[in-house]
Amino acid sequence: MMKILITGCDGQVGSCLVKQLQICTNVELLAVCHEELDITDQLAVTEMVLDFRPDVIINAAAYTAVDQAEIEIELSYSINRDGPRYLAEAGNKVGAAILHISTDYIFSGDKSGIYSEDDRFGPQGIYGLSKLAGEQAVANACSRHIILRTAWVFGQHGNNFVKTMLRLAQTRDRLGVVGDQFGGPTYASDISSTLIVIAKQIFEQGEQFDDTKFGIYHYSGLPHVSWYEFAQTIFDKAVEQQILVSAPKLSYITTNEYPTLAKRPANSKLDTQRITQTFGIKASEWPRGLSHLVEYLN
Repeated sequence: MMKILITGCDGQVGSCLVKQLQICTNVELLAVCHEELDITDQLAVTEMVLDFRPDVIINAAAYTAVDQAEIEIELSYSINRDGPRYLAEAGNKVGAAILHISTDYIFSGDKSGIYSEDDRFGPQGIYGLSKLAGEQAVANACSRHIILRTAWVFGQHGNNFVKTMLRLAQTRDRLGVVGDQFGGPTYASDISSTLIVIAKQIFEQGEQFDDTKFGIYHYSGLPHVSWYEFAQTIFDKAVEQQILVSAPKLSYITTNEYPTLAKRPANSKLDTQRITQTFGIKASEWPRGLSHLVEYLN
């Protein structure tokens, strides 16, 4: 029986993890949201981990308000750096592995090609800086760690680009969408499945698990597209599925035409070959996540 502790169980990925793990008969699951466990409370984290003694901790809790992070700097670091460190330290005490979700924002986005796990980082804002600090804190606190960098997450639960586009389409017949930022949209349910596959391999192989497999991996969707192209696909699918009678007319706009408090990476294309070679996990085929758009309307 594998014991798994999930934090951030009410988020985009966390809710998928709970849904998928609840039907597993060989898993004892403890899933907590912020109200049940504040990961920035070191004593509370340590007590819960020592009491439950998980085999695997999956940290799906994060501060993800990219623009607001520029204002709430201390809170961003507290949730994205300190909380993961406390979880990793506590996990290390009981011999648990920790699986921690990170982001494309740890890169500058200035590279012309696809980002590999070994590329130089260069966050351009507080969110990216705090997530990078979280990666480093987890790696330093627990050698048995998997850091999963992902990008452009969307799903039926929580706030995301797909839901925003569908909502705006209800009241607007024209929309301007940024066309000079590129990345791989990633379906939250696929991220969840990926984390579970890795957790099972770690647990089932036990002492036979190759420790060199611990480390950093990229997991995101293919094909790579711009936000403009992503929006176009969403609307095409929505019309096809009769969610919309007609799609709004899309206008290509530049990043400079849509100023935000925090700077976004122009290039969020992540190379996912390492996770495929190591764990047999293929990149998220993100268009599949748009198969039932009615589930995004809530």
